[in-house]
Amino acid sequence: MPAPVLETERLILRAHAPSDFPAYAAMWADPDVTRFIGGAPLSEEESWGKLLRTLGMWVAMDFGFWSVVEKWSGLRIGETGFLEGKRDISPSLKGIPEVGWAFVPAAHGKGFATEAVRAALAWGDHRFGGARMACIIAPENTASRRVAEKTGFREAHRTVYKGADTIMLFRDP
Repeated sequence: MPAPVLETERLILRAHAPSDFPAYAAMWADPDVTRFIGGAPLSEEESWGKLLRTLGMWVAMDFGFWSVVEKWSGLRIGETGFLEGKRDISPSLKGIPEVGWAFVPAAHGKGFATEAVRAALAWGDHRFGGARMACIIAPENTASRRVAEKTGFREAHRTVYKGADTIMLFRDP
């Protein structure tokens, strides 16, 4: 299933494409983006592998991440969507749609993440039949915690993922 195009007042959520790679790699090389997501900027090689996994999620799972594009400028400002990460985390998230998002620093603080995540969740509610959804966030990432809370997620567990303290949040139907 190809990624459907979703639109909000200010944003277009569309499939990633290989032509997104320069903007994608620049976003994931930015320490402000990766500070709470993995902790270190990605190399071009790592970003390429991540983009290929992102493209493949739609093929393998019939869900995945969208590129988020600002309507008025046409710029790719981030991404949001769903994944099955098969993470080594406790409690397990296997089989639970996991929601994620990341945005370039220039898009921070403007409500774009909340707007995009709400659009993705509306699509996900239909796709997953109203299933429980999850997200994980670093405790220090107060901006993402606010996005999660605004979109219906509630803290359920404090855990550790890849050696870092992590908050696990759930959104019930």
